[in-house]
Amino acid sequence: MSQTFTKSMARNIFYGGSLFFFLLFIALSVDTSEAIPKQNAKAIITPQVAMGKRIWEDNDCIGCHTILGEGAYFAPELGNVYKRFGNSTDAIKAFIKSRPKNGIPGRRSMPQFNFNEKQLSAIAAFLKYASEIDTNGWPPNIQG
Repeated sequence: MSQTFTKSMARNIFYGGSLFFFLLFIALSVDTSEAIPKQNAKAIITPQVAMGKRIWEDNDCIGCHTILGEGAYFAPELGNVYKRFGNSTDAIKAFIKSRPKNGIPGRRSMPQFNFNEKQLSAIAAFLKYASEIDTNGWPPNIQG
């Protein structure tokens, strides 16, 4: 290379590269903002879903369970529990209600939270909502 790399050449490469990647960032942001509403069209947050999320947080469910890959791995993944329970909120509510008061001796088990019917419905609605989020095939199997 017979030409010397000058300060103005470096500045032009910097500004040109910065402009290119800024425009790429804007284009990808616009594409994402248009794709997300189409992707999650079925998953609608209602007041009942929001209440279920609050109950989920207040009772530290994420301390044992994962949901959509986030949380502890002590208990099963709950992002697809609605599908695993046959698309039935009643089955989810019945499972939560059926937990033994003091757990099962010698086994890890979910505690009995003594939720009322309104709370159970809210939790089931939240888990139904979570199962309707398009996760692009994650988790790879139904067990989570």
